[in-house]
Amino acid sequence: MSQRTVNNPQVSLVLARPDDFEALVDVRIEAMRESLERIGRFDPVRARTRFQEGFSAAFTRHIEYAGARVGFVVVKPAPDGLLLDHLYVKPAAQGLGIGAAVLHQLFQEADAAGLAMRVGALKESASNRFYTRHGFQFVESKEFDNYYIRPCSVHD
Repeated sequence: MSQRTVNNPQVSLVLARPDDFEALVDVRIEAMRESLERIGRFDPVRARTRFQEGFSAAFTRHIEYAGARVGFVVVKPAPDGLLLDHLYVKPAAQGLGIGAAVLHQLFQEADAAGLAMRVGALKESASNRFYTRHGFQFVESKEFDNYYIRPCSVHD
């Protein structure tokens, strides 16, 4: 799977390669900076280390919008379905429907496989509203994060 077009014809997902790590971690830090600063936890070294510990190019796809790389998504298999481990869109590209288009594609993939999808979001992040608006249901809250599930939606 090299490229797949999602429901917005300007948005596509492109499989990442191991040597994309630096570009990906830069996007992660840029996208999370504001939310982490708000709660006094912005630390680019820690953000880099945490991402590196779980990085697998095989589960990572760049998000391209109108031919430019504007973010990335990581979906990993989990014992109870799929884990939406990361979904980052650069701040300058937010609000254009890119995240919604990506979720639409991920939901189609999860539903085709008959799998639920889980996600965690930093408590102070606007991503909490984004995920609930797109069908994720709140499961629990821990020290810094809220956790959600989106059940499989199989249509007959």
